[in-house]
Amino acid sequence: MHLQHQFLQKSSTTEMQKQLETNLHHHHQISQRNRILTSLTAGALAGAIAKTVIAPMDRAKICFQVNQRRFGLWNVLEFLANSYKTEGFFSLWRGNSATMARIVPYAAIQFAAHEQWKNLLRVDNPKESVSEWRRFVAGSLAGITGQSFTYPLDIAKARLAVTTNKQYKSLRQVFVKSYRQEGVFALYKGFIPTIVGVIPYAGTSFFTYETLKRWHLDRYERPPNPVERVAFGAVAGLMGQSASYPLDIVRRRIQTQVITKGNYHTIVGTLAEVYRTEGIIHGWYKGLTMNWIKGPIAVGISFSVFDTMQAFLRRLPVFRTS
Repeated sequence: MHLQHQFLQKSSTTEMQKQLETNLHHHHQISQRNRILTSLTAGALAGAIAKTVIAPMDRAKICFQVNQRRFGLWNVLEFLANSYKTEGFFSLWRGNSATMARIVPYAAIQFAAHEQWKNLLRVDNPKESVSEWRRFVAGSLAGITGQSFTYPLDIAKARLAVTTNKQYKSLRQVFVKSYRQEGVFALYKGFIPTIVGVIPYAGTSFFTYETLKRWHLDRYERPPNPVERVAFGAVAGLMGQSASYPLDIVRRRIQTQVITKGNYHTIVGTLAEVYRTEGIIHGWYKGLTMNWIKGPIAVGISFSVFDTMQAFLRRLPVFRTS
């Protein structure tokens, strides 16, 4: 019986190894150009769908992050209801155009960069044992790459979210007014805390998701289905948000201080000021409960859509090499 168990265990391992090698073989049937193109397309769709779903919650969270108003579920509902009454239904998606302008290139670049960083760090090589830190590093580098290319759009999104039509009527107006009033570096305010924050956020998110997918394959000898991918992405989003949240507060305070009349310039200085006036729970972690709702939803959807769309696109004849 013991020998039979060993034989079955060895056979199972061999089958999984063959499956990984088969996947790798199919991977090489696609040119490098088409791998990047399919990753960019799938990433753009994933980001757009996920962010549109949670846009009203995202706007509410930002509006509470950038001032000293007490955060709570009823306060959030009151804010959303008031926005609906005074500005209409689509005001709940105010700033979503800036979000789309940012998230489409950001998600596309981040997911495509993650594929390239994984390849460079040999994360997906079935013949090589992978150190866990490589998955984390690949995710962190992907997040840094995406943020570096699209950061000014993040500034615009934050400013549109905390203002009304009287201050900024369009994405273009945010850029023009910010440049005229504050200079070219206005579009990069908060860049350092953003990059510092994206390292644990993207690293933890991608690491958790990729680790759960690998665990599922080892345990059940099949890739996870789309619903399971959403669940794994939700866990990844929850972990990522919790790992980096105070730096998200810093980022938003610095980005919007010209509007809120705050005095925030450095990471340490902003953390100290928020702690002094609002404390840890109601200051550093203000809005985290909202992120625990919207974050897992957004990340779960984005990871699942990316994997599904990427696999679909790579099966199309137009992307395959002979």
